[in-house]
Amino acid sequence: MLTSISLACIKARHKTLSLTETTEFGSYIRKGEKEWRGLQLLSGHRERHGGQRNLFNLLALFPHKILTANLEIVLHRFRHNSTHKDRDITHCWVGLVVLVNVLCVCADRQIDRLPRPAHVRHLSSWGTFRSELLGSSDESGSCSQSGRLLSTRQDLDFQLSQVQINSILRSNEQVIRIIVVPEFYGGGLSSVRKFESNQLAANMPNEDHRSAATCLQSKGMLFGVFDGHGGWACAQAVSERLLYYIATAMMSKQSLEELEKCMEHCRPIPPILKWYKHHADYNYRDSASLYIDQLRVFWQELLDIEEHGEDALECAFKRLDADISLEAQVPLSNDLMKSTVAFSGCTACVAHIGTDGIHVANAGDCRAVLGVQEEDGSWSALPLSLDHNSQNQAEVERIRAQHPPSERDTIVTDGRLLGVLLPLRAFGDVRFKWSCALQQSVLSSLESAVDLDSLNLYQYMPLNYKTPPYLDVTPEIMYHKIRPQDHFLILGTDGLWDELTNAEAVRLVGEHLSGFHLQAPVSPSERNLKLGQMHELLLKRQARASPALDTNGATHLIRHALGTGEYGELCQERLVSMLALPEDLARMYRDDITATVVYLNSDLARSHHS
Repeated sequence: MLTSISLACIKARHKTLSLTETTEFGSYIRKGEKEWRGLQLLSGHRERHGGQRNLFNLLALFPHKILTANLEIVLHRFRHNSTHKDRDITHCWVGLVVLVNVLCVCADRQIDRLPRPAHVRHLSSWGTFRSELLGSSDESGSCSQSGRLLSTRQDLDFQLSQVQINSILRSNEQVIRIIVVPEFYGGGLSSVRKFESNQLAANMPNEDHRSAATCLQSKGMLFGVFDGHGGWACAQAVSERLLYYIATAMMSKQSLEELEKCMEHCRPIPPILKWYKHHADYNYRDSASLYIDQLRVFWQELLDIEEHGEDALECAFKRLDADISLEAQVPLSNDLMKSTVAFSGCTACVAHIGTDGIHVANAGDCRAVLGVQEEDGSWSALPLSLDHNSQNQAEVERIRAQHPPSERDTIVTDGRLLGVLLPLRAFGDVRFKWSCALQQSVLSSLESAVDLDSLNLYQYMPLNYKTPPYLDVTPEIMYHKIRPQDHFLILGTDGLWDELTNAEAVRLVGEHLSGFHLQAPVSPSERNLKLGQMHELLLKRQARASPALDTNGATHLIRHALGTGEYGELCQERLVSMLALPEDLARMYRDDITATVVYLNSDLARSHHS
């Protein structure tokens, strides 16, 4: 019954859905009848927060504008994306539409008699809420001809001004220009001209983090983006520590010996990195002494090794993850923090840009893409990383090969590791690495004063957890020699790539950089288009020629990621609907987004190339 009512609703309100799309929607609805994940997510109390709201309180929290305006976004995503995350979001919203329709059609009078939360008593009845949800107009609002409600008492403000939009999008902007490198470079030009970065949170607190620094004891600059899951703690710790580990692993033996002598004689140690931090970037200072102690152990071990048997980037990734795991097992003064870092997780993508080349180390589903300008002036995207998720079949086979054949069908189910985790490589996430006995031992050893409710997500084992570890952080490393046609590198968390393809992101930044919008000539097939098709083509071309609203390339990316309309134009209504959502709802439509655009010094590349 739920399915038939829901499909009828979808068909009635969205006649553009094809039969195939409608059938596929039905499969998600049927899945939603068996699971209630959609409700748990929509309530803002996902599994890691523990608990969920009463169904009727939940429905009362969603004014008609959120459901009607943004359901269009979900349908648009469903048609144009195939990622598991997007399908999960679609699943959640379709599940809500199912429930609302069942409640409204089958139990309208009974719902009207139910007590309502105090903060939503401005609604005259649940019937009124139903009519508002379905887009009809009443005394509390007015509708345009398109069915979009223009105003409602105590509703969200979907009429943000341009100033408000810009303020939201630009609040975390960062621009750093690199003119000359420090003295150890000989005062020459840097391979990096400047970099621009920005973040837009969906989770509160933001689970994305970013880092940028110049190596002071070795050559090059480091840039990283980090996407946390199961909380913010792991991404926070990794963003603060990983670049130190990488810089240390790249140092000469003489420089490492100097560090050790300074520590032994209680002298200030020479700086390892010059950081470029945004004023809003948070540092967890309570663990600073622990961080330096563990880093010292790392460089002492490097001194004892004649030659590194593995890449410095790989060595740093694996060592930091091992330290995070060890710190959670050793009793410390701040047990909760150490356990939260280890039991939560994060993916990471780090680029080291030297004088003539770029090394990218990636573990998870963040991404690095190089912007290349072709001879005809057009832009092409060169990926310097591969996503480690279930859509990467080679990655799935790699994990399957590490476990008995009997587990082949259970290791990756529903596109997730053991049916739970989307990325297939990550820092932390010890519940996919430790034995069951070790996990229980660590959790039971926490001090009695620790609030274990904050770790309730971690007190169960995934199904079919038989031969751990199932997860590791070994990065996949790619090297690219910088050429004169290589102009910029985009580093982004998966929230960016959920919305834009590699080619779209590179075209946006490239045209923003050059200020020139190259239009392909009309092809022979396009000359035979009908009038309506020709109008659509002209709209797409016009959208590409629109002037940029942001000077920051990363902000330009985020604006277009959230606000691009059907023809590639910036749709103000879509952008506003994505930015005006409250904390409990924002994560249902988009992920945290972090983007860093590193602009390369083409003059230096030309001199090296010649």
